Amino acid sequence: MIKQKLKIVKIGGNIINDEASLYSFLKDFADLKSPKILVHGGGKRANEISEAMGLQPKTIAGRRVTDEATLEVVTMVYAGLLNKMITAQLQKLDCNALGLSGADANCIMAHKRIVAEVDYGFAGDVDAVNAKFIALLLQNKVTPVFCAITHDKNGQLLNTNADTIASEMAIAMSNFYEVELNYVFELKGVLENMADKNSVIQHINLKKYEQLTEGGIISEGMIPKLHNCFNALKKGVQKVNIGDASLIKNTNNLFTTLSLK
Repeated sequence: MIKQKLKIVKIGGNIINDEASLYSFLKDFADLKSPKILVHGGGKRANEISEAMGLQPKTIAGRRVTDEATLEVVTMVYAGLLNKMITAQLQKLDCNALGLSGADANCIMAHKRIVAEVDYGFAGDVDAVNAKFIALLLQNKVTPVFCAITHDKNGQLLNTNADTIASEMAIAMSNFYEVELNYVFELKGVLENMADKNSVIQHINLKKYEQLTEGGIISEGMIPKLHNCFNALKKGVQKVNIGDASLIKNTNNLFTTLSLK
């Protein structure tokens, strides 16, 4: 049986923080004819609101530490403000979107990250995705829009990396669909030289990834992003791309495609 194609798009970076860029992206996303899922973050907006409330955001090695107060803020911003704003804009664009957190319909279950060297607080690591329910939404022409909030099924909400949610979502949905996973942010792809925005590495396989990491070309925040990409490919996802918003319309051939070989 031939599986229907499904596009899963994770949006982040400066695109989600700029009203004009976000609307342009959402217009292109709404125009996609195939079934689709959107996953979004929103860390910068959460930081702004935290600071306005007198809370100082805390990060360790680029990752947010989520204490109780911070969890309340990110839940308000991710699952409330940003999620519903994006959903409303998609409805305006005739895309029948449904804004969701991981707790809704038990869509994404997670556990509080086990403390090793660093305690990240109420950070969640994904255990399971309710792929059957999500497939039911897609079959009824509903486009799910997921924020970066999950739950542990014991009443505890958890702040979970949006890149990881997109990867785990893609893996789970590959049981029902031929899945293409796209990570969209402000850059054209993975860059060989950060000073040259056109120095896109157009194809990265596992061997190349190891070489780029050892050479320091891929570092910091891009390492966990690519880890999620390769994890998805190893577990059944057909295709993974990284690029800017033009990736959605395929109007620009300059982006990064990842493969195992």
